This record gives sequence, structure tokens and C-alpha cells, in this order.
Amino acid sequence: MSVRVHDVVAIGAGPFNLGLACLADPVDDLDLVVLEARDRLAWHPGMMLDDATLQVPFLADLVTMADPTSRWSFLNYLKETGHLYPFYIRESFYPLRREFDDYCRWAAEGVGSVRFGQRVVSIEHDGSAYVVTTGTGEVFVGRRVVLGVGTQPQVPPPLLDLLDDGAVAHSADYLRRKTDLQRGRSITVVGSGQSAAEVYRDLLAESPGHEYELTWLTRSPRFFPMEYTKLTLEMTSPEYTAYFQGLPDETRDGLLREQRSLYKGISGDLVDEIFDLHYRLRVTGHGPRTTLVTNTEVTGARRTEDGVRLDLHHVETDEHFGITTDGLVLATGYSSQVPAFVDGVRDRLRLDDRGRFVASSTYAVDLTGQEVFVQNAEEHTHGFVAPDLGMGAYRNSVIIAALTGREVYPVEKRIAVQTFGVPDHLRTTS
Repeated sequence: MSVRVHDVVAIGAGPFNLGLACLADPVDDLDLVVLEARDRLAWHPGMMLDDATLQVPFLADLVTMADPTSRWSFLNYLKETGHLYPFYIRESFYPLRREFDDYCRWAAEGVGSVRFGQRVVSIEHDGSAYVVTTGTGEVFVGRRVVLGVGTQPQVPPPLLDLLDDGAVAHSADYLRRKTDLQRGRSITVVGSGQSAAEVYRDLLAESPGHEYELTWLTRSPRFFPMEYTKLTLEMTSPEYTAYFQGLPDETRDGLLREQRSLYKGISGDLVDEIFDLHYRLRVTGHGPRTTLVTNTEVTGARRTEDGVRLDLHHVETDEHFGITTDGLVLATGYSSQVPAFVDGVRDRLRLDDRGRFVASSTYAVDLTGQEVFVQNAEEHTHGFVAPDLGMGAYRNSVIIAALTGREVYPVEKRIAVQTFGVPDHLRTTS
């Protein structure tokens, strides 16, 4: 029996590949299938706190920035589910994380091209197409592949040996582990960004009903709010992406370290909310029993009879100290990895000397620049916008143009007021 050959096999149904499926839906000459390992879509379930909101406006949905008329827009989801007027009256551009999760599930279950329960185990090339095999034994064949498997929880080296310890949880697993953590006498949160702040705020708010002491450790010199001014937002633009891509590798790596507050900082509102919560707890006589320490890195960790012992170093004072904690939450972020299932086609891919994908301007990572594309695995080549939901529809517009040979959706070339690099009219020949 012959196997259907798709134009594209997309692997992973996170927001980016899901957006690709939605934008491909009305394109008659683009046959795409999306393979998702899970039986049901769930977006960051471990951090699905009731009052958590997106850090980007609702326009940064799956499709709107490419096609505002798409039936798969967030506004259409609100209309079909009867929530449009309440959202309008609420007067906030920022959806709750729970409703964005439900929106993505609505799209995934409705678009028709997502296949759930299909964990990819290998990819091979048969000389004319990519052969993708899943854990169920099913085979999907595609002329092109789009990798959108997402990022994996990142753990600092000193803490790697403790990850399997029952007292230690990454923030990705926070809600499942929360009740067990709260049974201890002490909980420590390690991290600098939004997830660390959300976990700390959640545990702090519930601390009056428990006996634990709460500590928050961050390497950052202060609790950085994410910069959200308009000229800074222009860096999430096609021209900044192109500018960044043209820089030397060493320069790009340095910029990503310097730009962390642009995309890994804490919402300013959340920073203020944490302070106000401290104040309320103090006024009402409920503590708080908590310690916040900046400029502190974890240099070592081990299990002891009394709990998890962390060896710490205060960077500015150059002091070494430590803490013992019953529970530990690692809000230490995520990193992209080259998945093992591509080993069968690794010789067809472009990788740098650190084993990372080398993505072209069209997000292709294969030697021909036309067959294998990535979503959110190109931060080191395209800049900090790689994980930004607001740039997902733009990236998909570029990928679809590469897949079809035409601009199905207009691809913006310039949107910023400012110029990145030296403006052509100011260049000199001397």
C-alpha cells in the first residue's frame, strides 16, 4: 500500500507549529500534517496559575499578525465560545494564560491537520522525501519537515544530580509538585525571570496558611522588570532579526547575554504586586517569613539529612555562604536542543561547532536551505525574538513563502522607526 506523501510534516504542536497549521489551512496547494506526542494539547501546564496572564497582547495569537481575517484568530475563538463581550468589557489586551491555553486547544482540535499521540522516534530520508516514524509504528512521509518540538527545562550544572530528588522540582512541574513542597518547613526558589516571580508570588500568597519559610535567590543584581518601551519593542521586528543574523557569532552570543532583561525579565506589574503583597502580609501580622537575595549564584548542591544543601556565592561581595531547604523550585528557564530523532538525517543538517542548528533567513537548517525548517530553535542566529509569541506569525509567513515559492501572507520588510546598523545614506567610502 502506498504511503501518502505530504508537502510538509511538522513535528510538535506548540503555538508555533500550531500557528503554521492554521495559516496553512486555507492554502489549497500546501498539504501539511502536524504530529504531536501528547494525546491532548496543554501549554505549560505546570505554570497554569489561575491569575497568570500572557506577557504579550492578544494580537500575538497564532495567526493575526499574518492574517487578521483568519478564522483561527483569538478574537474568533472568543466569539465562538461566547467570551468576546466579557473580554471587551475587561479592557485588557493581555489574555489569561488559561484562556490562551484553551484557545490553542480549540485551534488544535478544530484545524484538522494535527495528529495527537504521535511521538516521533526517527526521521530518515529515502532519497526523495523524509520518512517520519512515530512510537505507534505509523509512518508519515513529507517532502519537507518543520521542527517545532519546543524547548526543554534547563538546570544549572551544580543542580543536575538533584533533579531526580523528590524535594527538587523545575518550575515546568511546579503545580503538580506544589502540595508536596508546601508540606516542608522551607522552600527555596532559584531563578530571575517571570516564572520565578510567579512561583514566589504564589507561594508567598499562600504562606499564612502554612508553616514554611520562603527564600528567593537570583543571580541578577536586582529583580529586573522586563523592558517594554516602544523603541525597545521595535527590536521584535523583521529588520532587527536580519541585522542580528548578520553579526559575528561571538557578537550575537554577547548580545543575547546583555538583552536578557528584554525577554527574560519580570512583568513590572508583577514586581509591584509582590511588594504590595509583602506589605499586606506585614500589616495583617502574617509575616512574611521570607528572604530575597540578589547577586547570588548556586555553586554546589547536595542532599543531606536535613534537606537540600545549596552552596552559594554572592558575586558583588565575593562571599561564600549556604542554605539548607526542604523544597527547591528551579525556575532556571529552558533551552533548545537538537532532538535525537534527527540522527538519521544529521548529515543533511547544518550545525555549528556547538551542535546547534544554523538557521538561514528563511529558518531552514538543511544543507539545501529548502527542506528542514525550525521554530524557536534559532535564538543564537536570529536573536531573542525566537521564543516571542508575537513573532510566530511572521516566522510562519516566511516559512510558508519558502514552502510554496510565493508570499501567501505578506512578509513585512521594514516596520521600525529606527535603523539597526549603519544607515546606507550615512556610509562613507573613505
